[in-house]
Amino acid sequence: MSQIIFSGQLKKMRVVFDNPIKYYLEQDTSVLLNDYVGKSIRLEFQNRIECISCKKHIKKSYHQGYCFPCTQKLAACDFCVLSPDKCHYGNGTCRDPSWADDNCMIQHYLYLANTSGVKVGLTKHTQIPTRWIDQGAVQALKFLKTTSRYQAGMIEKVFSKTLSDRTAWQSMLKKEISTINLHEILDEMFIKHKSDLHKISREFSEPFEILHDEQVVNINYPYITEPIKIKSVKLDNESIISGRLQGIKGQYLLFEDKVINIRSHTGYFVKIEAI
Repeated sequence: MSQIIFSGQLKKMRVVFDNPIKYYLEQDTSVLLNDYVGKSIRLEFQNRIECISCKKHIKKSYHQGYCFPCTQKLAACDFCVLSPDKCHYGNGTCRDPSWADDNCMIQHYLYLANTSGVKVGLTKHTQIPTRWIDQGAVQALKFLKTTSRYQAGMIEKVFSKTLSDRTAWQSMLKKEISTINLHEILDEMFIKHKSDLHKISREFSEPFEILHDEQVVNINYPYITEPIKIKSVKLDNESIISGRLQGIKGQYLLFEDKVINIRSHTGYFVKIEAI
């Protein structure tokens, strides 16, 4: 007999650092999805999408949950969110300076993460280790602290000359990812980009801080086995997804023959049943 375990609007799964990571779907109550790994579930799209900002009913979402008009006016959807080195706050053209004060003009960290290989990334101080988990990293190491997102973006741009700043999600979803010596790679990067970092330090009145004594964080996920086929599906094209839940990693639910990115379906209304 089926049992409804969730009904409502999807948003990014809440994560709790544990061994393994705990994943929650949030509505009126929290649903611990780890309890359903190894069991059969059915996820059904209710043919309703709502903008997470203005609450307007929409046919298509943009930027993980927004309507198109909101993407054109909200600071959270501006191009500089994905390209922080292009921040235009200092030019007086920020869409919402008060939002930027709370989200961009604050302490950020740069880090190395082992997702599908080594990548460099940045995140605000409140998002560690959440950011690493959302990216499906199995190892992570923060190495530098800045006073703003823009400063962090400039340094990330330097490191991305030799390290990727992207995650290959198909490879990330594999159960076994080889361990990497992140400290060794970091030492190489500091030597290689010493002059670039010195140049950036002269451009900002507020100094950045290199973190010398950080330890690598190891991350494990609730996972039985990787899918036979790593095929990502969208609810717009496949309104019902059912099968044995093989695992959860990043923001993906993994079934035997398909995966679904919950975060990319933010704003979608669904019903999830244990079957």
